[in-house]
Amino acid sequence: MLILRANKAQFEYDIHSLIKAFYPNEEVRVLTPESVIKDRKILEHPADMELVFGEDKVVFKVAGIDSGKETGCTEAIEYSEIYEHVYTWHVEDEKGIDYKNAFKRFLYNSLCEETGISLPWGNLTGIRPTKIAMSMLEQGKSEGEIAEFLKREHLVSAEKTSLGIDIAKREMEILKPLHYENGYSLYIGIPFCPTTCLYCSFTSFPISLWKEKIADYLVALEKEIDYISDIYRHKTLDTVYIGGGTPTSLSADELDRLLTKLKVSFDFSTVQEFTVEAGRADSITKEKLSVLYRHGVTRISVNPQTMNQETLKLIGRQHTVEQVIDSFYMAREVGFDNINMDIILGLPGEKEEDVKETINAIEALSPDSLTVHSLAVKRASALAQLIREGSGSVMDSLHNTDETMRIAKEGAQRMGMFPYYLYRQKNMAGNFENVGYAKEGKYGIYNILIMEEVQTIVALGAGTVTKRVYGGGRIERCDTVKDVSLYIERIEEMIERKHELLCD
Repeated sequence: MLILRANKAQFEYDIHSLIKAFYPNEEVRVLTPESVIKDRKILEHPADMELVFGEDKVVFKVAGIDSGKETGCTEAIEYSEIYEHVYTWHVEDEKGIDYKNAFKRFLYNSLCEETGISLPWGNLTGIRPTKIAMSMLEQGKSEGEIAEFLKREHLVSAEKTSLGIDIAKREMEILKPLHYENGYSLYIGIPFCPTTCLYCSFTSFPISLWKEKIADYLVALEKEIDYISDIYRHKTLDTVYIGGGTPTSLSADELDRLLTKLKVSFDFSTVQEFTVEAGRADSITKEKLSVLYRHGVTRISVNPQTMNQETLKLIGRQHTVEQVIDSFYMAREVGFDNINMDIILGLPGEKEEDVKETINAIEALSPDSLTVHSLAVKRASALAQLIREGSGSVMDSLHNTDETMRIAKEGAQRMGMFPYYLYRQKNMAGNFENVGYAKEGKYGIYNILIMEEVQTIVALGAGTVTKRVYGGGRIERCDTVKDVSLYIERIEEMIERKHELLCD
């Protein structure tokens, strides 16, 4: 555990995110005078770092141990020496600046000096770095001005700056036909999966244990559908996305029921993209794919995460590489011409050769888009639990590098794909990013919308979050309960939450 104590509550999220980025193997706690601490272990733990905010300066102290030095004895004897490094920022050195960003530059530079490493995204801690580039493009700024700003203010590397600007330009073109002010997108959450993957923290319930509840879940979902189709009947529906969980955990008849309800409840004549995550190969059948295609689904995902069989077993995906390949070709046979595949870099034990194997296998299939995720250790995942229990070898096996990112990027390029959306998450292996690559005209519009937050997204189902975009930077949210049984029992309350958000 790594403890930082600060003399006042300020920028805790950014402080935690930056320190965690430099020390990914450590559990990081940021404590202030306002922190409520019940864990005795934390109370008794000496501060590894200290931040003292003053009126005219900020002092950052790092305590530690230097070991392995030699004494002057004839026989070399190792010993340890306690040290304290002190970094000071005099606020008057940057008068008239954005105080928060200046502080983050100071902390970032101090951590760079302390660790001897730098981060590809500099001091950016948010999940949407392309929003900066997009907003500056909308203001009429040149690419050179944006690059200089990202380098100066956020210390972003030249490579990531170029990637961010490239994606922001492409996003702006893709989103031009959408109806921002009088339009919306619809998300339907199906929180069931064949099994829960090792790294997953999404709302997900084993389908085998919940089969008897599916009909009740669909009844509750249909009530939300009826409500939204009524209050938004005057608005333009741009995209529809059914995710999860794994939507194809439902049977073909259940999928048919859901899609029939959607098509009779909403005007699909304006829908520019209708996506369903077919997801895992162990949930896909030709009958289900035929149902999706018959109802006009335009885009699906067949997501292997890796094409290494041993890794699939390790992460809890109970299907084979051959099933992934068979499912992909089955989808092509049914008629789908826009198929996405997801992979994750940094899975336990995987190195550069494993990533090459995965990319080569996907290249042979030639999907229409490829989403490259950098593994993020989510607090609610089984992987995080293993790490908390002291399985240090697990954390050491999470291997994501510039080289693995390059292998995936070059594979996407060989398939004729371009990067079109990007986002970051906390605790990502290698402190990199997730990038969506797609062939021309095969971009995932909803993926951009959820990241750039330029259009209202109404989300239905257990564990979903609706975001109302008012414009001018104002965004408000409401969520639904994650537990399926509670969602069914409290569906009227969930609808009332949406009413309060969407009907003021």
